[in-house]
Amino acid sequence: MEQPSPPNDLRTTAQLYPLGDAAVVLQLGHTISEATHRAIQALGHSLDQAPFPGLREFVPAFTTLTVYYDPWIVSRNGKRNPYNAVADRLHSLLRELPATAETQPQPVVEIPVCYGGRFGPDLAVVAEHTGLAPAEVIRLHTEPEYLVYMIGFAPGFPYLGGMPEQLATPRKAQPRPLVPAGSVGIAGGQTGVYSLPTPGGWQLIGRTPRRLFTPAAASPSLLRAGQRLRFVAISEEQYEHLLEHEL
Repeated sequence: MEQPSPPNDLRTTAQLYPLGDAAVVLQLGHTISEATHRAIQALGHSLDQAPFPGLREFVPAFTTLTVYYDPWIVSRNGKRNPYNAVADRLHSLLRELPATAETQPQPVVEIPVCYGGRFGPDLAVVAEHTGLAPAEVIRLHTEPEYLVYMIGFAPGFPYLGGMPEQLATPRKAQPRPLVPAGSVGIAGGQTGVYSLPTPGGWQLIGRTPRRLFTPAAASPSLLRAGQRLRFVAISEEQYEHLLEHEL
């Protein structure tokens, strides 16, 4: 992760462009940083609090906010170019963005993880690549508070920032056809948790019994952008106990 950029710089470098005929992408530079993340969260909060007629949804990502809309409603029944109308609204929100876009503090979510063994078959790969002992890999991985920058790839899958640079390890040359849900992996300088059984090429170092995505729940995703989490090492017995009691 690179150093944060001040919001004023984000405003001056922001770019807008259409995505098809019913969406606008707001690009805030190309640097992944907490400052950019806070600005995107603040803009999303503004849309939540004061949605414009025709707004369908918005999707935050590392450096972009994509806003989807109904062109007919936004154009006031064809009287105005819908792209220009949404772009004007986003320009207005950018001007109103505070000099320092702050986020409300939230409780840190603890994610218990059983590292190594059958749950983390690539822990030895990460240890060999980094020159660290497996126990040191686990210690470093459980040390920081991670920021959830975005949810993507699969429903409930968190892209996290804050992993120690010493743990950076390339993806697997040949992805696995199926990675179990709850698997905790490392890919380059990132770490994340598979929320569903999917193919994947991240180096798997452990697995959590917590369910990150429950479709039938009122709030299906355990995590959302802007939250912070910490990994906590547990034993295999604790893993089985927590899994049995369906966290």
